[in-house]
Amino acid sequence: MTNDAMKIPQATAKRLPLYYRFLLNLHSSGKQRVSSAELSEAVKVDSATIRRDFSYFGALGKKGYGYNVNYLLSFFRKTLDQDELTKVALIGVGNLGTAFLNYNFSKNNNTKIEIAFDVDADKVGTQIGDVPVYHMDDLDKVVVEQDIQVAILTVPSAVAQPITDRLVQANIKGILNFTPARLNVPPSIRIHHIDLAVELQSLIYFLKHYPTDSDSEE
Repeated sequence: MTNDAMKIPQATAKRLPLYYRFLLNLHSSGKQRVSSAELSEAVKVDSATIRRDFSYFGALGKKGYGYNVNYLLSFFRKTLDQDELTKVALIGVGNLGTAFLNYNFSKNNNTKIEIAFDVDADKVGTQIGDVPVYHMDDLDKVVVEQDIQVAILTVPSAVAQPITDRLVQANIKGILNFTPARLNVPPSIRIHHIDLAVELQSLIYFLKHYPTDSDSEE
């Protein structure tokens, strides 16, 4: 993101890719303008929140007119650095890792898994979803050589921290952690934890205790 975008609230920043994806769909369908109410219905975020999110970037729309789709698309493409490719490394080619390799963020033109790592001799030296799989022993060297800045971690929890330490030494800037382990990294490293078991438990809790609340979490 741009420096200005970095100053916005984190909750807003997390919603920007959602807005961008919907705007891409609108552009593809030939739609020229969209209201905050239409955006709200599509992305399941209330209109007031959308208007507040957009207000951080100045006057993106006009009252009574809505938002120009092409202008918004161009603006968010620049804000989200969509014209710059971000190369990603996948660490751990198990069931979840293999699914990531086969999907490889096909709807995100600026994000691509370039390399993967594992210790399984049957996988090392092969390609999965056109992504080469290297041995974990080569992690440090290959990540540096290919100037990888982001890693997805789908390894057993017991080895998550040692592998993270190696990624830090290899100058990784961001980690998407799919292990239950809570990892220690320097303040300069951005890490997002996605624990699928916790998310599922949270969903079940809300189903039981808030059965009439149909609004998605912002």
